Amino acid sequence: MTSAHGAGIGVVDPTCLPEWLRPLAQAAATVKARQLSAFLPPAVGGRPAAVLVLFGEGTRGPELLLLERASSLRNHAGQTSFPGGTLDPEDGDPEVEGPLGAALREAEEETGLDPAGVRVFATLPRLYIPVTDFVVSPVLAWWSAPSPVAPVDPAETARVFTVPVADLTDPRRRGVAMHPSGYRGPCFQVSGTLVWGFTAGVIDRILHFAGWERPWDRDREIPLDHRA
Repeated sequence: MTSAHGAGIGVVDPTCLPEWLRPLAQAAATVKARQLSAFLPPAVGGRPAAVLVLFGEGTRGPELLLLERASSLRNHAGQTSFPGGTLDPEDGDPEVEGPLGAALREAEEETGLDPAGVRVFATLPRLYIPVTDFVVSPVLAWWSAPSPVAPVDPAETARVFTVPVADLTDPRRRGVAMHPSGYRGPCFQVSGTLVWGFTAGVIDRILHFAGWERPWDRDREIPLDHRA
């Protein structure tokens, strides 16, 4: 794997991944955007972006890297998300290697992780976030050599943390978030926060297509504050 800043970033063979992660790699090769979200990119326009969906091995087994956005931000303040952001010209072709470069670059800038220890193994179909007009490519990766992580800029990132996949699949931690705007979607009560919105939607579909999902109460509703 080469530089995190554009052309030349490689995608590793799934056989290089730990066995528990291979079902996700196999599913990612065939899944369609409409199977992941009801919000699909417009035919023209949208702001290209990418997020890094990074899985590693922790003390409790498989885990996922997340961050909590600073409460002072204008958009999605205080929400939990994947590391990521908009594509820059140096990231490369937005249709090819650009999302990989952007996901790794933004993750390094936000969390301080060393991209040399990250192995990208797939990119999910692009999805749309209407409220911000982002067209987002979720980049799936394996944290083969974990490095220390922490908020690089406290004005942007309040917290960087990992969540055990076992907690994400725990039915007791799952529910349906209800926003005053009418939004309804999956959510997770993990690591002292509520993960909802785009991030929770992607996690929900990953758990499903990787075969990790456990039956949970889809009638359990969790109201969101109007400021969320």
